[in-house]
Amino acid sequence: MTAPVAVVKLGGSLAVSGLLRPWLRAVAAAGPVVLVPGGGPFADAVRAAQGVMGFDDRAADAMAKLAMAQYGIALAGLAEGLCVAASRAAIAEGLARGRVPVWTPLPQAADDAPATWDVTSDSLALWLARRLGAARALLVKSRPPAGPRLAALVADGLLDAAFPGFLAAFEGEVFVTGAEEVPDRLDPARLPGVRIEAG
Repeated sequence: MTAPVAVVKLGGSLAVSGLLRPWLRAVAAAGPVVLVPGGGPFADAVRAAQGVMGFDDRAADAMAKLAMAQYGIALAGLAEGLCVAASRAAIAEGLARGRVPVWTPLPQAADDAPATWDVTSDSLALWLARRLGAARALLVKSRPPAGPRLAALVADGLLDAAFPGFLAAFEGEVFVTGAEEVPDRLDPARLPGVRIEAG
């Protein structure tokens, strides 16, 4: 499989933002990239249901991945050039066809990661980037980062608590940007935002 140049994660908070479609157009016009969806309103529904029903974190983890898949299917239905892809084989097929695969994880995806809300779609985007051999990753957030330092980004709640471990395991570059910094066409070799610095 030809490795994608970049994995791009679009935050679930963009679901009701006017910036969602411009980002999708920019990603669809990019080179070899894979799009990772956040959980959006679908993950919010899982959190609410867990609070009412009391199911354990392992069930919530599986449901949250299905929430990402639902959001991903919605994203693929909003822009030309995107295709849903639940597996590495489907991602490879999409890239070979010149399309942008949107990862729609199955519940058992990333089963080597802790089943906890500390692991969000940000960390799962790095998990996938590592498995695909991507050179870099971009996290598109609803608000811009205050700076590049990892510890500050986690403390500020912009990145999840498990993110430092996933970052340490990923050999590529990772960038984070606010949604307002949307390019006309995403260049996977020159990603917007700031490069995350460990520490």
